[in-house]
Amino acid sequence: MPDPLSLESRPSLARKARLRYEEVRQTDLLLLPERVVKLNPTGAAILRLCDGHRTVREIVEELESRFGQAGLENDVFEFLRNVSAQGWVETR
Repeated sequence: MPDPLSLESRPSLARKARLRYEEVRQTDLLLLPERVVKLNPTGAAILRLCDGHRTVREIVEELESRFGQAGLENDVFEFLRNVSAQGWVETR
């Protein structure tokens, strides 16, 4: 099956998923039915940009600008493929 994810894909959180910052633990959580996933800062930064409007290209550019680092495309693609396979993110 071909990879549906491209630089022009517009990922968004799955309808069943909610992203929350928990002040007490100072951590980002992804809330899913019957599951809570503790996110690392990088994963949370990517998911916060998955609004269904930004393309993967725009997400990569934003992260590279924000963190002053080039060459993040492969890392972002790998993360998005993993979370898409788990049903946390949908792409269009």
